[in-house]
Amino acid sequence: MSSATIPPGAEAPIFYETEEHHHEAGASTMLGFWLYLMSDCLIFAMLFAAYGVYGGSYAGGPDQRELFELPLVAVNTAMLLFSSITYGFAMIAMDENRKGATQAWLAVTGLFGLAFLGIELYEFSNLIHEGAGPWRSAFLSAFFTLVGTHGLHVTFGIIWLVTLMVQVGRKGLIPDNKRRLQCLSLFWHFLDVIWIGVFTFVYLLGVLR
Repeated sequence: MSSATIPPGAEAPIFYETEEHHHEAGASTMLGFWLYLMSDCLIFAMLFAAYGVYGGSYAGGPDQRELFELPLVAVNTAMLLFSSITYGFAMIAMDENRKGATQAWLAVTGLFGLAFLGIELYEFSNLIHEGAGPWRSAFLSAFFTLVGTHGLHVTFGIIWLVTLMVQVGRKGLIPDNKRRLQCLSLFWHFLDVIWIGVFTFVYLLGVLR
C-alpha cells in the first residue's frame, strides 16, 4: 500500500513486530528437553515391543525362569528407587539454596546409581558365563538390548550428575545450574519409571510365564 492511498490522519498498517516478546529464561531449554524425553520414550517403546515379540523365542535355550534371579533384581530395583528419592532431597536442598546439602545428596544419588550398574553388570557377566549371551536366542538378544540400553542411559546420567556437581562446586546454585539440575531430575525419574516397566514386564511376568 503506497502512502498516497492512506487517508489523512490514519496510521499506516504495520506488517512486522516492532518489539520482541519476552520469554522466560530457560523456557526453550525445558521444551527441548521434554521433546528429547518423548523421543526416548519412543525408543524404549520399540524395545519393549521387540521384547514382547521375541521374549518367547528361546531357540532351545534357557528361558526366564531358568535365568532370572528375582531377589538380586529386587535389590537392584531398590538401588534405583532409592537414588530417585535422594535426588528428590537434592532438589529440595537446591530450592533452599543449600549448596553443600545439594552436593551431598547428589553424591549419594550417584553412589546408588553406581550400585545399580554394578549389580546389572554382575548379572550380565553371569548370564554370559553360563552361555546365555545375546547371541544364544532372540529372547536373549531382546533382553540384553532392552536392559543394556537402560543401563547405558543410567551411565550417561551418572556422568551428567558428576559434571553438574563440578559446575555447582565452581559456580554455586546459579539459575543456569538450577535449570540443568531440573533437567537431570526429569531424566533420572524417567529412567526410574522405565526400569519399573522392565522389572514388571521382563522379570516378573517372565518368571510367571
